[in-house]
Amino acid sequence: MRPINLILVFSALLFWHDGYSQIPDENTTNPYAVSTYECTGLYWTTPESGICTVKYKKASDSDWTQGLNLVYDDRDGQYRGSIVGLEPNTEYQVELSSDQDKTVMNFTTRNDQFLIGKTTYLPEGESTDPIIITESGTADGYHLITVPENTSSVINMGNVGNEGIKIDADYVIVRGIEIRNARVDGIRIKENRHDIVIEQCYITFWGRIGGPITYGNLEGSTDSGIKAESGTWNLTIQRNLIEDPRGASNDWETGHPSGPQGITISQSLGGNVIRYNDILSTEDHGFNDAIGGGANYSNVGNMNRDSDIYGNLIRSVWDDAIEVEGANMNVRVFGNYAHKFFNGIATASTTKGPIYIYKNVVGETRIGHRNPSGGSFIKTGEREPFAGGRRYVFHNTIVQPMGASHAFSGHGISNTVTRNNIFDVPGRLAADRETVDNSDYDYDYFSGLSSGVAKEKNGIKFGTTPSATRLYRTSYSLEYFPRSRINSIVWGRKPYQFGDVQRNITDPVVQIRNPLIDGGIEIPGFNDDFKGDAPDLGAFEVGAAPLEFGRRAYLAHDEGWSAWEK
Repeated sequence: MRPINLILVFSALLFWHDGYSQIPDENTTNPYAVSTYECTGLYWTTPESGICTVKYKKASDSDWTQGLNLVYDDRDGQYRGSIVGLEPNTEYQVELSSDQDKTVMNFTTRNDQFLIGKTTYLPEGESTDPIIITESGTADGYHLITVPENTSSVINMGNVGNEGIKIDADYVIVRGIEIRNARVDGIRIKENRHDIVIEQCYITFWGRIGGPITYGNLEGSTDSGIKAESGTWNLTIQRNLIEDPRGASNDWETGHPSGPQGITISQSLGGNVIRYNDILSTEDHGFNDAIGGGANYSNVGNMNRDSDIYGNLIRSVWDDAIEVEGANMNVRVFGNYAHKFFNGIATASTTKGPIYIYKNVVGETRIGHRNPSGGSFIKTGEREPFAGGRRYVFHNTIVQPMGASHAFSGHGISNTVTRNNIFDVPGRLAADRETVDNSDYDYDYFSGLSSGVAKEKNGIKFGTTPSATRLYRTSYSLEYFPRSRINSIVWGRKPYQFGDVQRNITDPVVQIRNPLIDGGIEIPGFNDDFKGDAPDLGAFEVGAAPLEFGRRAYLAHDEGWSAWEK
């Protein structure tokens, strides 16, 4: 086995690339915006701390759209917040208005049509040699490493080499490569590297054994399909299949899970996008986290800031389906589907905020192979000085049976705002204690026993609906639209006529309009396109197109296929 150092270039084309290559926290203007492809984070430093409204539009348009107000962090003297649902490579104008001041600025979202400066083709067929990428592209032309058209390239490390591909360069795209049997990580990105795209790759059977550390399993924790060392930024990981690690995480019955992960990003500088990936395994080869990394209680963490995680399909995780813990400053987690996990989205801590968690769907949870009791949709937790950032939780759907036991974990929580969620859980909505009494829960459906600190003035609770009532339309795919009518019980004895026969029925079942439909409240910039009299609760809006998940999401049947699957 000998490493192949990619410095040769077989074709070269140079194009202009409108992308953001600045480290997110190195901005000298005030206010400023940090954009991804479909979202932007806004920052305005000012001593004023009142309400700050947002409106925005395409620079070429005349009509403004109202956004969600920015959040003021008096620790930094700064307003922060996000605009979502934008178009890539598009110039926008935004107006920020406080009680005493107003400012207007323009920003451009990042371009996800990556223009190529250099292309390196891997040899056709199977190789046991690792690939080491040391030649960078530029902001005006990426260095693409891929396979020749109508062929495939397989890197099979045979459990000898630590990585199938090592990236020690910037402005690099790795596309369409199959990586098998790496001893530690499928792809490893070296520290402080930036502007790297990994797309349409197949990564399988990597990593060491993993398992409970208590019993001496000291290797294999966080061995990953894709791993980024500390200090990386502007990473795009999209439309990959990451499945079936060699080892396995233990479950909670033998201590904190420890084992392989799908994607690990640690102590990033931000600007990352993880979207439309399949991160899948079986229960006996389950992940520790599907997406995770970084220090939980910190001012950085894994995503850190100005990052998006969306459209991913996740299965068989023994701890967190998605771990986003640390600063969480303008981090957005939306449109993901997770099945068989313990905690859905982990947010301990959210030191800076705001983090936006919206339109996610979660299925079955469990604590162990022999214990089917579930965990929480959102894991919380904070301790000073790593606390206080805003969490927004909008339009998420928790599916039963065997789904999450709790909406939020029992850890301390503060500064959380929920709206329009389907919290169909048997346990608690929120924790029993708040570190600071400044949260706002409302307009959610909650089916459980204890609301904890949450006081939902306008919440929906089906007090007269049988627990087994189906809330959603019948679907043969991952669609959870509220059904139009549901069963409900009318308490007491009621007269009923059956032809010529009259009977008094105790607690009869009747059909009522589903309160989840039009039961929500408008959230500027997040549900402006609702179809009825008001927004529906949950991730799916009746009358709108369904969400799609995974590497085939929003693609036609004849597009987006990778070289390794043709």
